[in-house]
Amino acid sequence: MSITVPSVLFVCVHNAGRSQMAAAFLTHLTQGRVQVRSAGSTPADAVNPVVVEAMKEVGIDISAEIPKVLTTEAVQASDVVITMGCGDACPIFPGKRYLDWQLDDPAGHGIDAVRPIRDDIEARVRALIAEVLPAPGQS
Repeated sequence: MSITVPSVLFVCVHNAGRSQMAAAFLTHLTQGRVQVRSAGSTPADAVNPVVVEAMKEVGIDISAEIPKVLTTEAVQASDVVITMGCGDACPIFPGKRYLDWQLDDPAGHGIDAVRPIRDDIEARVRALIAEVLPAPGQS
């Protein structure tokens, strides 16, 4: 029996905040049971340092992450594509599951404004895990 690992792609405009946090939470919480990608339609030069700080507060280090450009291949290789404010820049392919998470952009905000965004993303990722991974003992 082959085990299929679900794949999830998180997309936001700059791939410097929301999508990086979501990818980090999914990677951390599933420990390799989900293939995780993140990208941006117009990637920034670096991950938002306030986002890095907010994630460190919950024990996840994303300081080595680099914003990546959204590619057609990344979308095609993913089972679930979650967009976060990238609008029409995200390509749509038949047979993919698309979710659009309405989240505030942490860009330009301090740590006090980023924490609630981080916590909202964590809650959404935990709900997503329940949807994409079978419960233990099921397959």
